[in-house]
Amino acid sequence: MSDETQIDGQGNGRQGVDEVYRRVREAILEADLEPGQAMSQVALAAELGVSRTPLREALRMLQGEGLVTAEANRQVRVAAITVEDVEDLYAVRITLEVEALRLTVPRMAPEDIARLEGYIGEMNHYAEVDDYVRWVNPHHAYHRGLTALAGPRFETMLDQLFDQAERYRRLHVGQGPSPWGARDHREILDACKRGDVPASAALLARHLARTALEVAELINPEHDHPRLTQVLADVGGVTDLG
Repeated sequence: MSDETQIDGQGNGRQGVDEVYRRVREAILEADLEPGQAMSQVALAAELGVSRTPLREALRMLQGEGLVTAEANRQVRVAAITVEDVEDLYAVRITLEVEALRLTVPRMAPEDIARLEGYIGEMNHYAEVDDYVRWVNPHHAYHRGLTALAGPRFETMLDQLFDQAERYRRLHVGQGPSPWGARDHREILDACKRGDVPASAALLARHLARTALEVAELINPEHDHPRLTQVLADVGGVTDLG
């Protein structure tokens, strides 16, 4: 971690925990803390300038997000990036997000569509200048807007899955062939505007799977994807990604 990750003061209280969480999370996402790297809590607390109490709480939050793992000897390690994890994560996300979309589309009002149009405009603007930091906010809002009327439990679980996919999304944007998904986002919204639930579901499933498969290709080109293929066929009626 660079000097930019230093935190002033002892980082006590809820604000301190949130700040430690944010700094360590960003270090993991930016690969300053590399996948599989063991983390000394003593050394990390000293580098951040905080006590171990907020650090332990922040690490628990990151463990819940799938970014760190705690081993039997209480050692904490940055979670590895694996093709198996990509497949598992996106198989679950596709299943849940497509069903939430099916529940939401019939309930969409003109105001909901207008907000989604605005998010697409923002995404396209930031994609044109390769500004991922600003792009990710309307991207998150767009995906949640597609499923917002499915209910609060869907929203909570989908937010968790979205966060857990962040490392893979950054890898995709950095190296994948279709990282920004501009055409996909437009096609999904157009199907929603028509009230076409089957088409919007298939397009969303294909969009999410394309990210997963392109990232998996970067990690291990030889890997097969039986679970992801089955999920695509089951929830979206998708048998290919053409």
